[in-house]
Amino acid sequence: MKKILIPAFLILMGLSSSLMAQTPNYPIVKGFGGVFVIEDATERPDPSLEYKVLVDLISPAEDPKEVSRFVENVARLMNLHGLAGVPKERLHVKVIVHGGAIFSILNDSKYKDRFEVDNPNLKVFEALEEAGAEILVCGQSMIARKLSKEDIWPGVEIAHSMLTTATTYVPQGYVMLRF
Repeated sequence: MKKILIPAFLILMGLSSSLMAQTPNYPIVKGFGGVFVIEDATERPDPSLEYKVLVDLISPAEDPKEVSRFVENVARLMNLHGLAGVPKERLHVKVIVHGGAIFSILNDSKYKDRFEVDNPNLKVFEALEEAGAEILVCGQSMIARKLSKEDIWPGVEIAHSMLTTATTYVPQGYVMLRF
C-alpha cells in the first residue's frame, strides 16, 4: 500500500506545485487583475463574439489602505477574456461606481483626508481606462455623500444615476455584473 501511496502523493504534489508555480497574466489590463492559464478548461469565452459588460461596482473596500478587490476584479474580468483570446476591441466594459464603492474614485487629496493614505485604487482605474473601460460615477450617490466633481478622480464621467445607466445599457445588450 505504501508503494502506491507515495508515488501518487508525489504526482499530486508535482501537479499542485506546477499550478501554484504559474505567474499571473495581464493581457489587457497591464499590472492589475492577474489571471492564470487553465489548460483543462472546456468552457471559455468565444473570441469571435462582442462582449458588452456593465459592472455595477457598489461594494466598499475591505481595507481602504489597500486596492479594493472589487475594483481589481474588473481588471480580472477583462484579463480573463483577453487570456481566452478575446481582442480588446471586442470587449466593451462600462463600470458604474456607486454606493459604498464611491470612495474608491476619490482623488488622492480627498481620499487622504478620509483614509490618511493616497488612493490605492487610482492606478487600477487608470489601467482600466487605458485598457478601454469606461468609468462612470452615479451622480445621485455623489450628492448623497456630499461629493463634488472636484473630489473625484478626473478620469471618471458623471452619470445621472446608476439606475438609469443600467436601464440605458442593459436593453442595448450589456450584461450586468455586480461587484
